[in-house]
Amino acid sequence: MNLNQVTIFSEKPVETVEFYQKLGLMLIVDSLPRYARLECPDGESTLSVNIAENIIPNNSVVLYFECTELDKEVQRLKELGLEFDEDPTDRPWLWRQAYLKDPNSNKICLFYAGENRQNPPWRVK
Repeated sequence: MNLNQVTIFSEKPVETVEFYQKLGLMLIVDSLPRYARLECPDGESTLSVNIAENIIPNNSVVLYFECTELDKEVQRLKELGLEFDEDPTDRPWLWRQAYLKDPNSNKICLFYAGENRQNPPWRVK
């Protein structure tokens, strides 16, 4: 099984697409202001943005994007005007993480975990 896409329902689809383009995702379907689909620069996953009609987002999802040069990426995004809730921080689970929010208040985690992403020392055998 492979994760194909995640869809965000938004009352601000245009601003949301612009936000994710700043993160480096590439627009591959443009039916704004109703719908757009973006492709991750690495791998094959996509992110769709759909206008929210009669949907109340609960913001209970966190989107994780791995960046091999996390600190440089955070600096690049700050220079584009994005504000971070938390700067890159080393975690006890061996990931380095930074947090910000998209225009819909969805929590975004930019991280670097390397080999520890799928093979931490405590992985179940």
